[in-house]
Amino acid sequence: MNTAILRRARPTDAGRLGAMITQAARANAWKPRLHSGAEDIAHAAQMIDRGWVTVAEARGEPLAFLAREGSYIHALFVTPDAQGRGLGRALVADAKARTARLDLWTFAENHGARRFYRREGFTRIARPPASDEGLPEIHLTWTRDAGASSVRKYPGGAPQERGAEPPSPAACPASLNEGHDA
Repeated sequence: MNTAILRRARPTDAGRLGAMITQAARANAWKPRLHSGAEDIAHAAQMIDRGWVTVAEARGEPLAFLAREGSYIHALFVTPDAQGRGLGRALVADAKARTARLDLWTFAENHGARRFYRREGFTRIARPPASDEGLPEIHLTWTRDAGASSVRKYPGGAPQERGAEPPSPAACPASLNEGHDA
């Protein structure tokens, strides 16, 4: 990870973090472009204002961020030039240290994110037909003390935590679950 540090996001980070969201959408031909760059910046500012965002930076420049509300990861983005340097892993490790469970949705087509989360110990617990964007998404979870006693099978064979239904991506504000480009 070199000399990157993790810190809470500041309002002045919104432009750079919004640009990361925009870059990720443009870099993937399969990902629909639903928001303008200005909307991505406003969205980043909203997540920062809510206190959800942790930034990984090097030499004063934000290179990655994770937006987490309690146990739910709304977004994880790493700039293309910083990918593969351990920044996404460091942000997820920080989130894991703060809660016993993490949940997120990622696009089924985002194979890089799916590999990353699998390496980080996340497991798939649901795959609904499609997101608001019209793309299939996958619900992933990580638990600190994952074990057979905490998982049950629902009809169709999708394992889920006892007593918890997976949050719907439609329940999240638009594009909050769009990222996960670790």
